[in-house]
Amino acid sequence: MSERISREELVRIYNIEITFFDELVDYGLLNIYIENEVHYLMYEDLPDLEKFANWHYDLEINLPGLEVIHNMLKKLDALKRRNRELMNKLSAISDQYEDI
Repeated sequence: MSERISREELVRIYNIEITFFDELVDYGLLNIYIENEVHYLMYEDLPDLEKFANWHYDLEINLPGLEVIHNMLKKLDALKRRNRELMNKLSAISDQYEDI
């Protein structure tokens, strides 16, 4: 199993409110794992928590705003990946015509 950290430890370490953590989960911005009634976040999801906490506490962005920004950044990343794929295909086609 991947490494994980409990919600209570996260709240203490990152100095965030437990309600903020729970709202991130409710909005679907964080996925948690529950075992014996203890909520855990996987280590691989820590960068997202850090990003959301910084945006919320430092920039005072509310939860709906976090959701919008997160979704827009995910779409931007998908578009960048698709653009790279298309550029690679175009390059391959261009290389084929240069050989003729």
